[in-house]
Amino acid sequence: MVMMKGVITPSTKVLNFQSCLGGNANCLFGRKLQNHALNHRLNEEFRKFFPQVDAQPILRVVETKRYWINEKLLVSSVGRRSFNLARPIIDIIDAYIKTKQASFERFIRTCLKFREISKKSSEEVEDFVLQLLAPNVDARIFEIVSYAILKYFYHDQTVYFGFQLDDLEKSQLILYKTGRTNANDGGIDFVMKPLGRFFQVTETLDVRKYFLDIEKIERYPITFVIKSSEPVDDLLKKLRVGAERQYAIKAIVDKYMACIEEVINITILRERFKSGVALGYLDSIMEEIVRQSKVEFNYE
Repeated sequence: MVMMKGVITPSTKVLNFQSCLGGNANCLFGRKLQNHALNHRLNEEFRKFFPQVDAQPILRVVETKRYWINEKLLVSSVGRRSFNLARPIIDIIDAYIKTKQASFERFIRTCLKFREISKKSSEEVEDFVLQLLAPNVDARIFEIVSYAILKYFYHDQTVYFGFQLDDLEKSQLILYKTGRTNANDGGIDFVMKPLGRFFQVTETLDVRKYFLDIEKIERYPITFVIKSSEPVDDLLKKLRVGAERQYAIKAIVDKYMACIEEVINITILRERFKSGVALGYLDSIMEEIVRQSKVEFNYE
């Protein structure tokens, strides 16, 4: 079936979108598919650049919550011959899924092995975690490891709250992970209680991304965890230069930059990890990495 000018007709073949995401329901990929980029944005972007084409790339039936890719748009003509690219595209996606799934499963198995080793010898486990704190590490793994390290860096720190000086309540800092990695759901990655600190993990230095994160929380102070080994001062300078390039008014730049509460780079994460190990939290950090990885990769 194909959607043409708002009418669904059983004519042109289309690809079931589920088959493009790993097939069966037990696959790690596609089970947590977020539809916001499919059911509206992609079609709108397509119309913007190809207004003369009546067909749209993503077809959807709201009642059944099913999606299809319009196969008609994947047919290419070379001379007198026509080639349907749908099947080769699915084969490429399936190969990618197989490779990524095997990679994540190896990662989780390795984490499980090192979790057991950490109870006997710590050096090998420390080296393993430190290798995960690198600019070329998968973004999801980096976010999970960053969370585990920061959680146990803050968790034994305390603050005092109260309405009267002689009646203060002692509270430990607790860092919460608020959702899945790379979700593009408009949320914040980590939240700290009771201080209400926000943390966002990123691997880009595109100032627009930083300012978007700041803007969506009404310019509330935010800490950025950046997947970079560059010194913090250099990262802040690059962000300011990018901001000044985008905004000509200094007051606007200063207001946005003032919202960056702290920048945590790979070097700081490594230092905080070593501090946690020295305090005896290596086992707990590994447990957290395993737990969050199983959730992230739908590992059962």
